[in-house]
Amino acid sequence: MNEFNIILGDWNTLQKDAQAIRHEVFVLEQHIPADLEWDVMDALCLHAVAYDENKLVIGTGRLLPDGHIGRMAVKETARGSGVGAAILRLLMEQAKLRGQVAVQLNAQTTAESFYQRAGFASDGTQFEEAGIPHVHMTHNF
Repeated sequence: MNEFNIILGDWNTLQKDAQAIRHEVFVLEQHIPADLEWDVMDALCLHAVAYDENKLVIGTGRLLPDGHIGRMAVKETARGSGVGAAILRLLMEQAKLRGQVAVQLNAQTTAESFYQRAGFASDGTQFEEAGIPHVHMTHNF
């Protein structure tokens, strides 16, 4: 994976591509029930969608109005390319521009080290969400 481009936008603009990658990663790969993947918050979020050099969707994430980052998903073939970190940085920058003093997220425990590299700290409490172990993490600006 050489190059990628990330677009920010609302749900009306990015829904098709964000849904495609979230369906691939969360529903098909991780077996999360589709009815748990979609929620009313999508319409209120700022979305980031990443595209490869061929304009194919390879990643997504969202920023909720309260500063939570969620629904981070990267196509399996694009993992390790830096696209996930770039999406995360962009969403963090947008939160900071909004005046947030911190961002939070619920990380799958298998991705905890990814978020730690971006400066997030875990509160250590593990919980289950959609049948997958998670940990709550925060990054202060």
